[in-house]
Amino acid sequence: MRKTKSGTPTLGVLGGGQLAKMTAQEAYRLGFRVAVVEKKPDSPAGILTKLDFVGSFEDDDALKKLAKISDVVTLENEFIAADRLRYVEAHGAPVVPSPAVIERIQDKLVQKRTLRNAGVPVAEFIDVPDDADYRSIAEKLGGKFLLKSRTMGYDGYGNAFVGNEREFRKGLEKLAGRGAGLMAEAFVDFAMEPAVMIARTPKETAVYPIVETVQKNHICHIVKAPADISAAKRKRVAEIALAAVEAVKGYGIFGVETFLTKSGEALVNEMAPRPHNSGHYSIEACRTSQFENHARAAFGLPLGSAELVAPAAVMINLLGKREGAGTPDDYAAALADPKAALHVYGKDASRIGRKMGHVTVLGETVNGALRKARAIEKQIRL
Repeated sequence: MRKTKSGTPTLGVLGGGQLAKMTAQEAYRLGFRVAVVEKKPDSPAGILTKLDFVGSFEDDDALKKLAKISDVVTLENEFIAADRLRYVEAHGAPVVPSPAVIERIQDKLVQKRTLRNAGVPVAEFIDVPDDADYRSIAEKLGGKFLLKSRTMGYDGYGNAFVGNEREFRKGLEKLAGRGAGLMAEAFVDFAMEPAVMIARTPKETAVYPIVETVQKNHICHIVKAPADISAAKRKRVAEIALAAVEAVKGYGIFGVETFLTKSGEALVNEMAPRPHNSGHYSIEACRTSQFENHARAAFGLPLGSAELVAPAAVMINLLGKREGAGTPDDYAAALADPKAALHVYGKDASRIGRKMGHVTVLGETVNGALRKARAIEKQIRL
């Protein structure tokens, strides 16, 4: 356990959204205090603590306050500049994952080069200079490929599918100004998108079950645990995911998204140095949730077991179905089933496609849990 400043361990979190909220809930259960920096007051995590510092990540004063009171600082997204994390460390609080790890991950081109150099299998990719054209990229990657923002890309906002010259121009238009340049990646004809959460400290590693993720408009919508693939394929996905975390020298919690191609090859798609949608099911379905192991890893505490406590689980993200208030119209459907768990994130406003909550259902089979979870999703309006 890290030495504490006040006697009560205090976890600082950069960001106040739902990932910070669920991390805070587990940290409180362990007896920690939680401090938050978020640009707006009354964020989902901020309303849980008196140590809610309102300010952007560029706000030196807010970061100083967080560093002064926190024994260790973590984050809920990878878009915070590494120099801001080093600023926090310079004012007295170590950051987990470290600024160096964030630098290896937040630029997707750097991330892919790091993985490839370490022998981790990834799809073919290239840098896209300002003067690049469709033909020159297609010659290297094939006629179908993805344009990606190197930074600030999430939930599909930083991606554009390209299959011809016109789509290439539209992709450039869509992604202009999103971040520090573009990269292109070969189109992968996948059979499944498995994912896995990995918690890691210098002393130990916890690998969560391999799950299947199903996307909706590029947003992780459904997670099925465990993935319906052979033991050999699960082992291979776990191997390359762990190799990816080791390649970036990462400690903390990591979500690793992969492709399983129709020919049976496993490739790492992307990784996130934080809790991830594909791990939300673990709150009810695993002995130790991704959020608890996030907090444990930050403090260097022993990691908890990642094994399933039921034969199957399904998590469905509750995406906004309207513009309006962020509270459900009807709780009854989700609360009536004793094997279902409803999480509402407490966002003040809903918009179409926004992540407003999730529901997890445990069951004897994935298909049975999926049917119940879908029925609940249809009845809840957020």
